[in-house]
Amino acid sequence: MAKDKDIVDRTLQFATRLLGLVNKFNNNASARVISSQIVRSGTSIGANVEEAQAAESRADFIHKYGLDLKEARETRYWLKLVGASDMMPRKDLVSLTKESDETCRIIAQIIINARKK
Repeated sequence: MAKDKDIVDRTLQFATRLLGLVNKFNNNASARVISSQIVRSGTSIGANVEEAQAAESRADFIHKYGLDLKEARETRYWLKLVGASDMMPRKDLVSLTKESDETCRIIAQIIINARKK
C-alpha cells in the first residue's frame, strides 16, 4: 500500500509543478494551446492513479494504469516540445522532464507487476 500512496502523492506534486510551469508561459497562441495540453494530460495522470486505487478488478486496474501511461507519455512529449521550441529555457524543464520520465517508468512497472499476479 505504501507504493500506491507514493505514486498518488508523486503524481499530485507533479501536476502542481506543471501548473506552476504553464503559469510562466507567455500569453501567445502557441503557448495557450501547449499549456492547455500540458494541463489536461499532466493533471489527468494523478486523476487516473486515484481511479485505479478503486479499481473493480485487476483488469480494470491495469486498464486505468494503461490510460495513465498514455497521459504520462503525452505530458513528456509536451515538455520536450516546450524545450525544443525555446518557449522556456531547457534548464527550467530539467527537473520536470526527469520526473516525467520516472513517472512513465513507474507506471509501466506497475502495469507489468499487475499483469504478473
